[in-house]
Amino acid sequence: MSTARTTAPAFDLTTGPFNLVAGEGGQLRAEGPLTFASARHARELGLAAIRGGGQGALLIDCRGVTASDSAGLAVLVDWLAAARAGKHALRFAHVPQGLVALARISEVSELLERGV
Repeated sequence: MSTARTTAPAFDLTTGPFNLVAGEGGQLRAEGPLTFASARHARELGLAAIRGGGQGALLIDCRGVTASDSAGLAVLVDWLAAARAGKHALRFAHVPQGLVALARISEVSELLERGV
């Protein structure tokens, strides 16, 4: 007697493209995985948003980040550096707890929390 099961494949929230989506009030929503696999693309999207952000403060809401790792943290720190170099204000909201923990270990949590 066979006990094989047939199940539908599970949807994996850690895969798929990373994107920055325009939200209300000039905010951007980060959506998708912010990992080694998406870091290069995410970095470029963020740099373009910072360059095109004008003079106002930019807020990136990270609640839509579905997975993250140290490469994702490096992207956020790189965005902050680019914003500071371009004399733009940048802050993050709803940073995933995994990234917050990595930031704490890496001693950049204060920078991540306050922005530039």
